[in-house]
Amino acid sequence: MGFESKMLSKEINQLLYDEEKTICTAESCTGGRIAEALIAIPGASKYFKGGIIAYTNEVKERFLNVQHETLETYTAVSEQTAKEMVVGACKNLGCDFAIASTGVAGPSGGTAEIPVGTIWLAYGTPDDVRTYQLTEDNGRDLNLSIATSTALHLFLQFLQEKLAKNSDENADFKHDS
Repeated sequence: MGFESKMLSKEINQLLYDEEKTICTAESCTGGRIAEALIAIPGASKYFKGGIIAYTNEVKERFLNVQHETLETYTAVSEQTAKEMVVGACKNLGCDFAIASTGVAGPSGGTAEIPVGTIWLAYGTPDDVRTYQLTEDNGRDLNLSIATSTALHLFLQFLQEKLAKNSDENADFKHDS
């Protein structure tokens, strides 16, 4: 794991730990790298509930509640699938937040419609799922490393935004009372 991922994980750790919130992962192409980054920091057992490595459509459907129709219509490497992975992970693992990845890391497996390097990341809560698409092919190892650090970076921004919003709402509530 790279230095950047470790620093991002440390910031995520502190926020989740302080707020007593939980996270889980639903990973396809990254194969557990995001989960590995999240648990690299001491104290992770307080906020990290687990992860599902859903490398096949069968596992996506069975354990993450990705709809068969979604996979048939949009494919496993799609924004829709990534979103459903987040919702399914939160529900089935009982977490406040989830991060998901699905894509084609390479060196083979791509198509004209979904070339190697196409990776969809999703993160958030069951009610607020955000997505991001990577499209560059930098070789398998770099594709997976970039996907992992990008997912952590995007989730950290999301978490900071959510917690700031909650803090503002709590301050407004106290001020109005």
